[in-house]
Amino acid sequence: MLAMNTKKENEGRKKSRSTSTTAKKTTSKKGEKSKAEKKANDFKFKSIIGKEPSSPKEKGTPKGTRFIDNKKRVAKGDPMPNVNAVDIRLNKYLSNAGICSRREADVLIQTGVVTVNDEIILELGYKVKPGDRVRYDGETINAEKKQYVLLNKPKDFITTMDDPWGRKTVMSLVAKACKERVYPVGRLDRETTGLLLFTNDGDMSKKLTHPRHKCSKIYHVELNKPVKLEDVNRLTSGLELEDGKIIFDKAEYVKDNPREIGVELHSGKNRIVRRSFEAMGYDVVRLDRVQFAGLTKKDLPRGHYRHLTEKEIAFLKMS
Repeated sequence: MLAMNTKKENEGRKKSRSTSTTAKKTTSKKGEKSKAEKKANDFKFKSIIGKEPSSPKEKGTPKGTRFIDNKKRVAKGDPMPNVNAVDIRLNKYLSNAGICSRREADVLIQTGVVTVNDEIILELGYKVKPGDRVRYDGETINAEKKQYVLLNKPKDFITTMDDPWGRKTVMSLVAKACKERVYPVGRLDRETTGLLLFTNDGDMSKKLTHPRHKCSKIYHVELNKPVKLEDVNRLTSGLELEDGKIIFDKAEYVKDNPREIGVELHSGKNRIVRRSFEAMGYDVVRLDRVQFAGLTKKDLPRGHYRHLTEKEIAFLKMS
């Protein structure tokens, strides 16, 4: 009788241990799940903002090169693609040449400043054939292959095509990127670092800079003193500036450092980030654009550039 009671007690203890272990596992899984959900819901500054990528160490790459090539290479002996192999609409031809967007090209055509083979063309649907000579405002133009170059801009370079005072410009950093003449999409001031896109695609440039398309930009901002939480909240609730109200999409501390703030916005107003913090009594010590229209500076060191991939170009055209 005593042996049977002892056996039942031992079985009871085993069941109790098993139940306790199961409960701990369930609790652990729930804890892991909640942490994963919280991590997924976090604003993605930790993955975007961090240390600057180091210089690429590719086999066969000369030391000090400032070029990262993501384009598909053409096999030796293959013919180069001909961008003028088929008839294209005149407005698209002008856009491909980097003159303007297609919509703006329609206006130019209607004003009679565009000629094809020395004849003024007013027809909007007119198609340019291979070998046609197109002139705009008296100058011959050529449709070029569209290029998309992404630069991680360093400090002390101004965003302009040419500077009469001889200051360093961003064009010198992408001078060897392609033979086509590309233009910066938007601008970053001299002291601001980070992503700057260059292209000769007039339609793309217009799309990314027009307020209606709401091109997203994310900045890493370092301030001269800790930023109060109420001021961080003011950025997303609305801040009155001299040229109107500005509302940031998101704003939060970076790595729990009150002197570093990550902000996301769609506005393209001049010096909008600096002016917003200055209006609240802060001085911007460092400003870095870490994301532009979904493009990040991953694997792109400061002062280097690369060509966009076909996938990235398609994404920009669809967004």
